[in-house]
Formats: sequence, structure tokens, C-alpha cells
Amino acid sequence: MHKRLLNLFLNYCSDNRKSKTCSELGRRIQNLKSLGLSVIAFVLVVAVAAAEAQQPKKVFRIGYLSAGDPTSESTRSEAFRLALRELGYTEGQNMAIEYRYAGVKLDRLPELAAELVRLKVDIVVVPTGITIRAAKSATKTIPIVMMSLSADPVEAGLVESLARPGGNVTGLTTLSRDLGGKRLELLKEVVTKVGRVAVLYEPATRPSVIEVKEVLPVAARGLGLTVQPWEVRDADGFEKVFAALNKERPDGLYVTSGPLMYAYGKRIAGFALGRIG
Repeated sequence: MHKRLLNLFLNYCSDNRKSKTCSELGRRIQNLKSLGLSVIAFVLVVAVAAAEAQQPKKVFRIGYLSAGDPTSESTRSEAFRLALRELGYTEGQNMAIEYRYAGVKLDRLPELAAELVRLKVDIVVVPTGITIRAAKSATKTIPIVMMSLSADPVEAGLVESLARPGGNVTGLTTLSRDLGGKRLELLKEVVTKVGRVAVLYEPATRPSVIEVKEVLPVAARGLGLTVQPWEVRDADGFEKVFAALNKERPDGLYVTSGPLMYAYGKRIAGFALGRIG
């Protein structure tokens, strides 16, 4: 800034034919008129620079679209805000986040995604696969960032390839489904006497269905385990499944990914810690 002021001031001096050169002006002012003009020029330069400095910086608007609710998303959304802060983006200063939660009412996602598009957010952040589809249907131009997709985004038709996603969708994928066998293996290492494992899944979440029907049975046979799938279609379904598991008494509980599982994770964990085994 100081260098810019100096350059502007020197340019003014060199253009003013009625005055001496700037070096001469610095050493000797010949008359009050010359001094007055120099002072006016300097004040104008400072005023322009100050006006530029007071121009508001761009505030980036981030759309956060979740199938869950603020409580179930609190851990993830807080980590998201902290990570942005480390990169120099602070909410309320140079960045604003528009949160939209479906509250596990998945039919609301298209409406919420369209609302974010109308707000002209700069980017849309989506935690799960079903929210990605809603956002992608709402816009072909606003960048969409996946936080942790468990399915294969190429197979799901969300991106062209992992190396070159194409379109407006990018982000992270954990390929969680392919890790199903490893999770069962770790469970058996920790609980050596495990034999029967109950598996909670959402029939509306295609990757979870594939994991339950194709991945886990193969891995379970190799480990000498028996997996018992249990469907959970809505929030009320948990109590029914929990009541049945109390009678079945499986040795372990395996939870697949999905909006309901994320939203009621604490409820599932509480049940497992208190009743299974």
C-alpha cells in the first residue's frame, strides 16, 4: 500500500509541469502554490486508497444440505466449521453458511436443494449420497462437494471417474461398502467368541442393500460368522428392531451407512452398549 501511494504521488509530480521534479520538491518548495498543489494531490491519493480499503470483501456463501437434523449433524458440521477456520474462513466475517436440514424426511431434499440454488450460494456441501443426488438435480453449475460418500460415485453415476469427476460434483469417498469384510474381520478379532452379527440397514439406500446382500455374506462365510439383516425404514422402525434383537441376543451389531443411521447414531450406540451381548 505504501509503495502504491508513493508511485501515485511521484506520477503526479512528474506530470505537473509547473512544479519542479519530485526530488527537487523534497528539498526545496519554491512557492506556496506548488506546496498547496502537492498537498492536495497527496490527500487525494490517500483518500482514494482509503476508500478502496473500505470496500467490503467478498463473503462466500456455502450451502450445507443434510438429510439429518442439526443435532445428529452437530459433530460433523462443527468439524467442518473448524476446518474452514484453519483455512482463514470465519463464519460471520468472510464466509456464511446456509444450513438446510431435511430432518430425515428425504422427500424434502429436492425442495431444500432448490432453495440453496435460489440463494445463489457459491458452493453446496453434501454429507451423504442421497443429498448429492438432490443437489445435482437442482444445479448443473454450482460446485457440489461430497464430504464422505460411502458408495462408489462412479458406479452410482455421480461422477465420470475418480481421477476426472467432470461435471460439477467432486469431493471425498470412503468406498465404505468395500470395507465391509474388513469390519467384520476386526469385529471378530476384538470379540473372538462372536458368531451371530445383526446388521442394520436402510432398504432405501442402495449401497447399503448391496453391502448387506453381496459383500457381507461372502466375508462372513470366510470368517465363520452368520449375519442377520434387519431393515429399518423409518424412525419408528428402530424400536421394533431393538425389541426383536432383545429376544434374538446376537453377539454383535453391524450398522451400515445411510441417513437414518447417521441421524440416530447415538440411539443405536446406546442400545448396543446397554442390551446386546
